[in-house]
Amino acid sequence: MTILTVCFCFRSERLTALKTLVWVTSRPAAANQIPPEYVGLFTEVRGFTDQQKEEYFRKRIKDETQASRMISHIKKSRSLYIMCYIPVFCWITATVLQGIIIGNNAEDINTTLTEMYIHFLLIQMNMKNQKYDRKKQREHTKLLDSNKTMILKLAKLAFEQLKKENIVFYEENLKACGIDVSDFESTGMLTEIFQQEAGLHEVKVFCFVHLSVQEFLAAVHVFLCYLHKNMEELQFFFEETQNKVRLNCELQSESPLHYLLVQAVEKAVKNRRGHLDLFLRFLMGISLESNQKLLRGLFPQTEDSKDSVMKTTEHIRKLLQIQYKTISPETSVNLFYCLLELNDNSLYMEIQSYIKSYKRTILSSSMCSLLAYVLMMSEEVLDELDLSMYQILGDHSRLLPAVRCCRKARLSGCRLYDTDCETVAVALQIPDSPLIELDMGRSNLQDSGVKLVSDALKSPNCQLKILRLECCYLTGQCCGFVASALQSSNSHLIELDMSDNALQNSGVKLLSDGLKSPNCQLEILRFEIQMFYVDLIHMM
Repeated sequence: MTILTVCFCFRSERLTALKTLVWVTSRPAAANQIPPEYVGLFTEVRGFTDQQKEEYFRKRIKDETQASRMISHIKKSRSLYIMCYIPVFCWITATVLQGIIIGNNAEDINTTLTEMYIHFLLIQMNMKNQKYDRKKQREHTKLLDSNKTMILKLAKLAFEQLKKENIVFYEENLKACGIDVSDFESTGMLTEIFQQEAGLHEVKVFCFVHLSVQEFLAAVHVFLCYLHKNMEELQFFFEETQNKVRLNCELQSESPLHYLLVQAVEKAVKNRRGHLDLFLRFLMGISLESNQKLLRGLFPQTEDSKDSVMKTTEHIRKLLQIQYKTISPETSVNLFYCLLELNDNSLYMEIQSYIKSYKRTILSSSMCSLLAYVLMMSEEVLDELDLSMYQILGDHSRLLPAVRCCRKARLSGCRLYDTDCETVAVALQIPDSPLIELDMGRSNLQDSGVKLVSDALKSPNCQLKILRLECCYLTGQCCGFVASALQSSNSHLIELDMSDNALQNSGVKLLSDGLKSPNCQLEILRFEIQMFYVDLIHMM
C-alpha cells in the first residue's frame, strides 16, 4: 500500500462515517508523509534491549554452550551487538553465526550489514542443497554458482518490485522473472500467503521472508546489471532522458561504478518516502571488493572499486556537510549508514560535524533514536555528548544510549527519570567503558535511579571520576547507596555534586561513613549546607 493509497483511505467518506481506525505500519521516512491531522496515535517500535538480545539468542539456540559462545562473539563487536537491537537482524545473525560457530570460524565474520546478509544467502543456499538436492557444498563460489540461475531470478524480481514499491506480488510477477512457483519454496527466500480480495475469494500472493531480504537481492541485481553493462535496467537511476547518452559514455569511462553509485545516492536522497534507503546501503556494501569476492560465483568478475568507493564516500560527505538543511534527518542518518557499509575511516569526524550542525534544531523522537544508533555504531569515542544542546519533541531518553560511546556526558536538565538510569548504568559497566564524567543534574532521578548508578560504580569496568546529581529529588536514603559505591575498591570517583537535594542529617552521616573508607578517592563533595547539618560536617 503506497502513501497515496493511505491518504486516499483517510479521506474516504465511508471510512469517516464509520469512524474507522487504520493502523499503518511503516518506516519513519514514509510514515512522516502522512498528514499529521490524520494521525491519532504514533507508536515507535524501539527494538530489543540488551537483556532482550541475550534472551533471544538463548531461546533460539538450545545448546547453552553454543549460545554463550555466540553471545560472547557478538559482544566483542560493538557494531554487531548494537545492530542486534533490530529483531530481524537477531534472527539473521543467529542463522549465520550458528553455522559458523559450529565450524569454529566465528572470527571470519565482519560486522557490516551487507556481509551478514551475504552469509545469510550462502547459508540459505546450503540448506536448499542439503534438503532438496541432497548435496553438501561448503565452498561459497561453487555454492553460489550451482544456485546462480534461481538467485538471479529472485534478484530481478526483488528489484522490479522494489521500483514499484511492492512488497507483495502475484504469481504472474514471479513468472515474468522466470520463477516457477513450485521451485520458490526451496530457496528459503520467498514465502506464500493468502490475501482476501473481492468477496470471499482468496488468492495466493508472495513476498520475501523479510523486506530487507528483498532490498539486499535488489542491490545484487543492480550491481550485476552494472557488471554486464545492462544500461536499460540502470536507467531507473537517471530521471532525465538526456542522461541516457551520458550514461552510455560514463559506463565506458575510467570510473563508471562511481557514477552509478552517486546517481543511486541522489535517487535515494530525493525519494521522500525512504523506500530506497536500505537498498542503497546494500549497494554501497556490495561495491567493496571484499564483498564482491564473497559473491564470486554470481558475479562474472571482481571490480577494482577502490577509486570509485573513495569518490562515492567524498560525495556523501559533501551532502552531509553542505546540504544537511535541505535533506531530512532520517536521510542524513541513512547516509551515515552508507559510510559504515563503505568502511569509511573518517566517520567519527563526520558525525561530530553533523552533531554540531544540528544544535538548537528540533529533533523528533525517531530521529533521536536513529542518531543514537549511528553514534554507537561508530567505533570511535566522542569526547563530549551534550544532550541539553538539542531541542527534542518529548524527553531526551531516545539519545541516552549514546552515552556509552563518549567520555563526557552532559545530561543536565534533560527531563530524565529513574527508569532512564538503567541505560546509564549499563553504559558505565560495558567493557572498556570510556565514560569519565557524567552530569545528570536537574532531573527527577529519585533515590531508585541513583541506586542503579551507584551499583554501576562498583563495576570493575566503570571508570567514572566526576558525577553530578544536583536537584534530582533525592533524600537521605540514596546516600547509603552512594556511600557503598565510595567504599568499593573499584570506585574511581574524585568529584561528587549532590547539592540542592533534601539529604537531611541521616543522609550526610551515611556519606561521612563512606568518606572514611580507605578505598574512597573522593576529593570534592558538594551539597547544601543548612543549620542542622553543621554538627555532622566536622565529622567528614
